[in-house]
Amino acid sequence: MEKDVIVIGGGQSALACAYYLRRAQLDFLIVDKQDEPGGAWLDGWDSLTLFSPAEHSSLPGWMMPKSVNNFPTRKEVVSYLENYEKRYEFPVQRGVTVTQVNQTPKGFKIDSTHGVYMAKTVISATGTLGKPFVPTYPGLEQFNGIQLHSAAYRKPDIFHGQRVLVVGEGNSGAQLLAELSLVATCYWSTRNHPEFLPDDVDGRVLFDRASAIYYAKKQGKELDLNTLHLGNIVMTPPVKAARERGVLVSSGRLESFNQDGVFWDSGDFTPIDIVIWCTGFGYATDHLANIVTRDERGKCPTNGTASTEAKGLFLVGYGGWTGFASATLIGVGRSAKSTVDAIKELITSPNRS
Repeated sequence: MEKDVIVIGGGQSALACAYYLRRAQLDFLIVDKQDEPGGAWLDGWDSLTLFSPAEHSSLPGWMMPKSVNNFPTRKEVVSYLENYEKRYEFPVQRGVTVTQVNQTPKGFKIDSTHGVYMAKTVISATGTLGKPFVPTYPGLEQFNGIQLHSAAYRKPDIFHGQRVLVVGEGNSGAQLLAELSLVATCYWSTRNHPEFLPDDVDGRVLFDRASAIYYAKKQGKELDLNTLHLGNIVMTPPVKAARERGVLVSSGRLESFNQDGVFWDSGDFTPIDIVIWCTGFGYATDHLANIVTRDERGKCPTNGTASTEAKGLFLVGYGGWTGFASATLIGVGRSAKSTVDAIKELITSPNRS
């Protein structure tokens, strides 16, 4: 049976789209490779939290319950996503990995580990977690220590007493450095000097600031951005505590590796047991390789969330590439609504083919 829409992925972006698909009375199905609700939050490290209070971190239609802490924990976010899905009784098939998507004269053929699905349109909402990015350095292939990406990190216990190098000056780098420094000897590699937001700035302020920039650009206006840089590190309680311990200090820029450790741009050498790469992600779009042109990070041409190469394909929740703040709980609703509006117009248009 052909669906109006197949949504690939079962995380927060898929749920936001499902909310508007249900309101639009479209026949849709979510297919999710995870065996349980929660999306990428299922694979976050144990101590991961949001940057904003619950009331500023909700999907459309239903507020996230207030957390016992200032910022909701990973487990609280997973619980919210699970209950959100149950609340609206979205149709979901789990344990389904989509292997490829192909266009047909009437829409799309979606091949998966669970069989074949047919749909008039497709929303890809697979995010970035499946594509961790690790940079290359001279001598890295010789390094005999352990390497893992932040996507695979869970808790600090197994790192006790080790010499750990954390690479990356973003929020994940600062947060893992703060946690690991309690049990291990840590070094922090950053390309640039780390910059920290004021203590009273959290996700609420960042979203409001980003919104102001978004709307100003739409109106052709310019804003003074010197007062707040949107990419800087949020001072969560553990990061503040690390600052008090004198931990949040960059060891410098990496130059190269050998079998036992790293050389810095200063020429100094440091023995290292474990490297944790907090260096970001590409885009999990391998399943779209047959119908779009992708770059080395998995990005493909779009106009908003709509593919410019495959009519009827939409990509939601991949960050600024496919919609303002679309990789956030509070921000993805805007992209989801505009996507579903476009899908309904496309499906009901007499010239759809």
